[in-house]
Amino acid sequence: MNETINLMKAHTSVRRFTEEQISDEELRAILDAGRAASSWKNFQSYSIIVVRSQEKKEALFDLVPQKAILQASAFLLFVGDLNRAEKGAALHTEDFYPEGTENILISSVDAALAGQNTLLAAESLGYGGVIIGLVRYEASKIAQLFNLPDYTYPVFGMALGKPNQNHAVKPRLPYKAVVFEEEYCEQGSSVIEAYDRVQTEYAGDRAQDTWSQRLAAQFGQEPNQAIAQLFKEKKLEK
Repeated sequence: MNETINLMKAHTSVRRFTEEQISDEELRAILDAGRAASSWKNFQSYSIIVVRSQEKKEALFDLVPQKAILQASAFLLFVGDLNRAEKGAALHTEDFYPEGTENILISSVDAALAGQNTLLAAESLGYGGVIIGLVRYEASKIAQLFNLPDYTYPVFGMALGKPNQNHAVKPRLPYKAVVFEEEYCEQGSSVIEAYDRVQTEYAGDRAQDTWSQRLAAQFGQEPNQAIAQLFKEKKLEK
């Protein structure tokens, strides 16, 4: 189609990196491209913390033991941020109500849009990365490590660097299983079972479980409460 679409469709998660570093100039360009993403009412309700020191990476790795963190040239923590909103609102009113699902969605979606832009920009320069959502499972400790103030919370991390692996693109769900005309079209389990077979064939010898088994592992148990607890600590939930 064109260079941009081809790049987007070639995306794979990269968890192993060479020792080559992202230059300061390139990282600034990547982050500026990320920050150009759409945001709710242009509030830009997120912040990005850049981690390049090995000491901080190791401290983070102790909480979230993902090898990509240690190998990455840069680790980015995307933070849902209503702290600036509190300060801005205070210029005009004494009332401030950051609590609730809608405001969490505003800041989380803003962060996610900026994150996807950032990763795509990095890939356009020959780098790769992986999104690390497990930072939410140690939310309070992550908040302490990064000195997060009230009205902020970790949404996800991103490890970036020069790829030291080359995987084939993972097959996505069939177009008709995801894209509907005019209204939602609920489908039966046959769609899931068919996709299980596709994913298992893709994984080959690396397959340890099916796609639906991973769904069951994630959604078949009580959710991790770490981020919910942090919302209360940071005055985002009552």
